[in-house]
Amino acid sequence: MKTAYDVILKPVVTEKTVAMMEEGKYTFKVAKTANKFEIKKAVNEIFKVDVVNISTMNVKGKKKRMGRSEGMTPGWKKAIVTLKEGQQIEVFEGM
Repeated sequence: MKTAYDVILKPVVTEKTVAMMEEGKYTFKVAKTANKFEIKKAVNEIFKVDVVNISTMNVKGKKKRMGRSEGMTPGWKKAIVTLKEGQQIEVFEGM
């Protein structure tokens, strides 16, 4: 059985995602097998907030080269979570 911490792997912090936090949207790296219901339950359980909407997307890995050899970085799944008006996640606010 998956725990909430198996579903939500880590937050994604970039300039774009920090700007989205003002709108109440938070971005997380999630397990590849997680669906929207599991993500919503995990965010509710960990951060004690009400989730209004979730958008998920699969991010493809990029090509990388080391000399002659070529490889790929691993792909991952991203979830953008929209919270109820007026709510925020404190962990992000210190950044």
